[in-house]
Order: sequence, then structure tokens, then C-alpha cells
Amino acid sequence: MQADAAMQSDLIRVAHLLADAARVETLRLFRVQGLVADDKSAPDAIFDPVTEADRAAEKAMRAILAVERPDDGILGEEFGTTAGTSGLTWVLDPIDGTRGYISGTPTWGVLIAVSNATGPILGVIDQPYIGERFVGGFGVAEVTGPLGTSPLATRKRTSFDAATLLTTFPEVGTNLERRAFEAVSKAVKLTRYGMDCYGYALLAAGQVDLVIEAGLQPYDIHAPIALIKAAGGVVSNWQGGAAHHGGRVIAAANPDIHAVALAVLQDVIDG
Repeated sequence: MQADAAMQSDLIRVAHLLADAARVETLRLFRVQGLVADDKSAPDAIFDPVTEADRAAEKAMRAILAVERPDDGILGEEFGTTAGTSGLTWVLDPIDGTRGYISGTPTWGVLIAVSNATGPILGVIDQPYIGERFVGGFGVAEVTGPLGTSPLATRKRTSFDAATLLTTFPEVGTNLERRAFEAVSKAVKLTRYGMDCYGYALLAAGQVDLVIEAGLQPYDIHAPIALIKAAGGVVSNWQGGAAHHGGRVIAAANPDIHAVALAVLQDVIDG
């Protein structure tokens, strides 16, 4: 489904309403001592916490969509899929980076995307505690925060050996995926960990060059894809195809650095 100008404006308006509502719910419990985090991971898997804040934020966003966009579908991390009839789906991650959230770090965020059958067309990464909101899609690529509103644009010229690479977990994924990541990490200038969705926002803002991750779910990556593409970057899976289904994802500031990093990943994965 293609969105005309009036619909685009309405989708952006509603996305801001959702982000505003999620800010209230997430800030209400952020850095509150004694916040309970349930573990929803499978046995022997990495700790995967969920809190009252995750659930409350998604419920608040869903309540707004029920009024403002009742014909659209919803895919949310905490409450699954709600079918729609419009051809559009809101993809929601109420707290991307719950491990960071319960640790008091400000690198978590609220992810909001609008997607059609081809993938995400609008993305928002909101960091409530810092007060930064990154928006990309429909000709918009901007961040609003403590320093005002600024356009977003990815870096256009960085040599591969001078690049900065981000990821969330040092272990990245399977042993093979980790080895592929480490091959890139050894070739670039700087690697930093623990960013969650904020790493993608920094890429869109022109601060870093690469984000490489594995084991992602669709709700982890839809908003970053739309944001980074709007800012001039490239996002794909590790084979160079569409990334909105999740799994192995590489986001790059420009096509040149994407091609080099992708070749390094593929060389290890393909053996």
C-alpha cells in the first residue's frame, strides 16, 4: 500500500502520539529501585527481561491506535499480532534494550515503525530519558532533543580501517556469527558494545559507520531500517537482502562501507 501526502502526515502525527505515550510509561518506572523484571527467555538462553514498563508502554500505544488508526495492523513485542485491513502495520517495541533499562543506562529506546508489504516506510527511535526523538520516512530525517531539531545524515566518506562499529552484545550470536563479526571488528578502528537501538540512531546521526547484529526479531529492526534509509544509509541482512524479517543485520553509513563489511562477513559465513 502506498501512502499519499495526507496519509503520510497522519502517520507521522500518530507516531508522535505513540512516542509521547510510551515516554510517560517508561519514565514512570525508569531507575525505580525494586522494579521486577521477569525472564521470558527459553531455558539455557540469554536473560531476556520484561517489566511492567514494557507492557504498560505497549498497551498505551495500542490504545491510541485503536482510536486513531483502527484499520491498521499491529505487531508488538509484548502482545503479538493484531490483524488489520488497511495494508499497513505498526511495528512496536515498547522498550528495546530492557537489559539496559533495568540497569539504569540511557541507551534503551522506544521503537515505532509503520510498514507495508514491502517493509518499513516510517521509523521512530525515541529515547525518553535523554529526550531525543529520531524520525525517518516520507522525506523526513531529523532528530529533536535537548539541542533542538537537526537534520539526520549518515557519514558519506570513511575508510573501512577508520570506521566505528557498534553492536549490543560482545557474543553477537552463534559462534560462527561471532567469528564473522570479529573479522569486521579487527579490521576497523573502533568497536563499542551495549548500544541496543541507540546504536542505529547514532548511525543515522552520522556519528558511527556500522552496526552489525544477529538474532534480531522484526520489531527490533523495522524502525531502525526506515530511519537509517531516510538518513542516507544502507541496511541489509548478511547476504545483502532485505533485513526487515530480522535475523542477521548489517547497517552502514553508505554503500561503499556496507559493501566492504558485507564481504568480510560473507567470507567467514561461507567458509
